[in-house]
Amino acid sequence: MVYGVGGGEYELQKEEKGDDPMDKWKALATLVGRILLALIFLQSGIGKIGNFAGTAQYMTSQGMSNTSFFLVGAIFFELAGSITIMLGCFTRFGALLLLIFLIPTTLVFHADSADPMQKIQFMKNVSMFGGLLVLFSTGAGRYSLDYLLRKRDRGE
Repeated sequence: MVYGVGGGEYELQKEEKGDDPMDKWKALATLVGRILLALIFLQSGIGKIGNFAGTAQYMTSQGMSNTSFFLVGAIFFELAGSITIMLGCFTRFGALLLLIFLIPTTLVFHADSADPMQKIQFMKNVSMFGGLLVLFSTGAGRYSLDYLLRKRDRGE
């Protein structure tokens, strides 16, 4: 690549991918970050299965109707999203599922800013939303099934 600076030009050598010793650390950090970000959704989805009736009752107490339908949807979004993110397979799709899940969850269940606990839960969800947006935009990274499948498709 040739870049112009103050009328002069110079060429920068493009480093081969993987030459930078930090690449492996970045990839490892992305893997660990993906797993940590997804764990809360996996645990929540499993918890909803284990206490289906209690969760449906809580949803009804928050003014929701058709709670069984929405609860099954929430379980699907949380489990499918978290598992795809942890495996790094269809990661962007999994992040999208969790982003879609977080919007109504945050607005319906954690919008009471007068309650300090709900305010904390609201901000936690906003933070997770930010992390999922980063994951959606960057993808799963090197240590993922997405990376291996993409590499295979290119014949590398």
